[in-house]
Amino acid sequence: MQKELHQGDILKIENIRHPVLTVSKDFFNRTGEIIGCPIYPAGQEGPLHIRTRTDKTEGIVQCEKLALLDLNVRAWVKTDRIHMEDIINITDAIQGIFDYI
Repeated sequence: MQKELHQGDILKIENIRHPVLTVSKDFFNRTGEIIGCPIYPAGQEGPLHIRTRTDKTEGIVQCEKLALLDLNVRAWVKTDRIHMEDIINITDAIQGIFDYI
């Protein structure tokens, strides 16, 4: 893989309509696969729908729509990056999906 991917990167991926937030950790992304969540331009905020805003991107990250994406077989470009505070909030929400009672 030619480009480095980092947790918190926002990507435009071939055949995916909305921007995708890279939520997987950097060591996982080195394989060319990522776990990502879509960023929708509008929506209701909630525990799993977290608003994010940067200079280029604004929308609701839908944390329950995790997807494993193989970037070795799709064209993609990094378009933006979210703030560390947002990365923490979003990954905490995702982790909450899998926590025990």
